[in-house]
Amino acid sequence: MTHTETEKLRYGNLLGDLDMYLIAEGRHEQLADCLGAHVTEIDGVPGTRFAVWAPNAREVTVVGDFNDWDGQRHYMYLRRECGVWEIFIPDVGPGALYKFQIRGSDGRLLPQKADPVARQTEMPPATASVVTDPTAFVWTDDAWMQDRAARHQVDAPLSIYEVHLGSWMSTDEQGSVWTTVGRRLIDYAVDMGFTHLELLPITEHPFGGSWGYQPLGMFAPSARYGTPAEFAGFVDACHEAGLGLILDWVPAHFPSDPHGLVEFDGTQLYEHADPRQGFHPDWNTLIYNMGRNEVRNFLMASALEWLRRYHVDGLRVDAVASMLYLDYSREPGQWTPNRYGGRENLEAVAFLQELNQVVAERCPGALVIAEESTAWPGVTAPVSEGGLGFQYKWNMGWMHDTLRYMQYEPVHRRYHHHDMTFGMVYAYSEKFVLPLSHDEVVHGKGSLVGKMPGDPWQRHASLRAYFGFMWGHPGKKLLFMGGELAQVHEWNHDAQLDWAALDDPLKAGVQGVVRDLNALYRSTPALHGSDAVPAGFAWIIGDDQDNSVFAFLRRHGGQTALVVSNMTPVPRIAYRIGVPQAGRWKECLNTDAGSYGGSNMGNMGAVATSGHPSHGYDQSLALVLPPLSTLIFVAE
Repeated sequence: MTHTETEKLRYGNLLGDLDMYLIAEGRHEQLADCLGAHVTEIDGVPGTRFAVWAPNAREVTVVGDFNDWDGQRHYMYLRRECGVWEIFIPDVGPGALYKFQIRGSDGRLLPQKADPVARQTEMPPATASVVTDPTAFVWTDDAWMQDRAARHQVDAPLSIYEVHLGSWMSTDEQGSVWTTVGRRLIDYAVDMGFTHLELLPITEHPFGGSWGYQPLGMFAPSARYGTPAEFAGFVDACHEAGLGLILDWVPAHFPSDPHGLVEFDGTQLYEHADPRQGFHPDWNTLIYNMGRNEVRNFLMASALEWLRRYHVDGLRVDAVASMLYLDYSREPGQWTPNRYGGRENLEAVAFLQELNQVVAERCPGALVIAEESTAWPGVTAPVSEGGLGFQYKWNMGWMHDTLRYMQYEPVHRRYHHHDMTFGMVYAYSEKFVLPLSHDEVVHGKGSLVGKMPGDPWQRHASLRAYFGFMWGHPGKKLLFMGGELAQVHEWNHDAQLDWAALDDPLKAGVQGVVRDLNALYRSTPALHGSDAVPAGFAWIIGDDQDNSVFAFLRRHGGQTALVVSNMTPVPRIAYRIGVPQAGRWKECLNTDAGSYGGSNMGNMGAVATSGHPSHGYDQSLALVLPPLSTLIFVAE
């Protein structure tokens, strides 16, 4: 092959006209299919095609283990129409390590950069990108994907087990985390009755202590856990087991590690140039410039990569509040208003609306869930009605209020009764997930059971009662790992859960309550079918602060359930509660059952109504309310 032929092979028009047009427009939904590293063959010569967006660079070269990281050997060619540099390098195949060496327009040589759209990375703390094996994964989840939309309807049960994969369980087994711990996790979540797993971010991230919330590899499953193909196998196994998978996804900000996106081509390409817009003071990170079409495209393509390429069932979008407000965590003078003089980040709003519309169109049945901690209106309202278009929003207010209540000594709970009832004032303003998340069991906040007051029996009884109240309350459910074990110590991302704690009957009892609550929740339409319908809920007793008793009805499709909580250690005998239906009410769950470590008080499995009017109903039940307990009845 002559020199001229080689140059043509390396620098020819490798990107197609449509790719260039869509990149330039910021509308390429499959960005990683044209940018990055792709094993291919050109004119019978095998090799890898590299492409990277760096419109303001003076020159870009590919460096890797195939050229001794020599930045003088493989210069890339600029496609000026879209700002992409490209090259084909013969005889480079899967597994090769590479980066880009970029010289800015000012002549400055930048730190070598990892590929922003790499589908595979080197094991941290190493930072190179990896040429991915192009062999397609063979999926076996067609039936799941076809039926998924029905599982995600607002009237379906949704009970999510939130997991940091690296600290759920350690193992000495050979193989990747996806194929060892991952398969155990699937079996465990299914046994516990959860409908979905939610993984803290698995997008590649340089610092493990960020738990994945400072990612740089927005298209790559972390090498800490295995290969992309092994991750795909994990997703497929989840679906085979009847378990959905949600990923935490972080489009709000990124870390400033020199091999990453910061000043990628010598300019603020991905981030804002103005630190009042581009620097996040809480996390010392950089904020994506949502005003740039190509940046929005980068994030949109990342979201679609996980949902389409990996069949993931949903994304939980992290830190949405920090995206919506220009003054988030900023004092006056530290932020710039929008074009109308307001604090709303109009560009981020437009991106989130577009994200939810595109996902709904391209990925039928997939969920997009917002972690949004303010009262921004219409987070789950349709975009056509001016909303953001998310399917669900985490109910952070409910979480903080109820956890605050449960931390009071029972004798003082009467003075804070509203903390448990206030959530119903706004319960139908959005479609909510009730989260007990990882953020509540770190940084000195203690574990869930550690928040409960009293002696060990009372702490575990309070936690069981709290779970019963939560599973009975309107809203989908989310529980962070370890909560179901009543783990005493707060979560440590460097250590596995305290599985040995299950030798304690009280802790095994909490686990048993969560397992049985999930089973009852999933099998009882009244407990999940009308989460978004006000007529599906009614307080019977919301004002008995003197006894710290709560009682409410859940209704759906002709079925009625009664949820009663006694949040003091004082048993209540013949406590009368009015009900709308005469006859027998089955006691389906009692968190004070002896099998859970409780005192084994209760109502002998069922109770019949009598004609004593109470609470506006002609019929009533005279109930035994065990200490620190929640009871769930269903009318027969």
